Amino acid sequence: MTVREIRNYGDPVLRTPADPITKIDDQVRALVRDLLETTDMEGRAGVAAPQIGVGLQAFSWNIDGGLGYVLNPVIDELWGEPEEIGEGCLSVPGLWFPTKRYPNARVRGIDLDGNEVVVEGEGLMAQMLQHECDHLRGTVYVDTLAKEHRREAMRQIRASDWF
Repeated sequence: MTVREIRNYGDPVLRTPADPITKIDDQVRALVRDLLETTDMEGRAGVAAPQIGVGLQAFSWNIDGGLGYVLNPVIDELWGEPEEIGEGCLSVPGLWFPTKRYPNARVRGIDLDGNEVVVEGEGLMAQMLQHECDHLRGTVYVDTLAKEHRREAMRQIRASDWF
């Protein structure tokens, strides 16, 4: 297993919708191992495949000591009243902005055996599910910010030493 480098905002892979996984083979199994290893670090709630340079629909999470993954995830349901919550992204290091998210989310996908997986959560888990599914559609969280926050985020990104 390998901890993979996180791609930063501006990398085209982060703007490209990820392809569905159509065949579970050794490459996909290795991708899942790398995602889990890359996510299993302090301060990392989730990592989507595009964040490590792979344009496939997969992500992993590390929430409250629970490490997991899902392939071909689709948001099945969002509920509750959306609220602004502080959010950051490994691909936009050092920035945190209020981001509108639903407090509850459910995602359906598959595992490495092709079995249906349902991942549901509230709070941080719900936020992560929405955030990582956004990545798979080619959306980075700064794209979803309210106009004034987006303007400030873009100013800080352009001024950063990593951009």
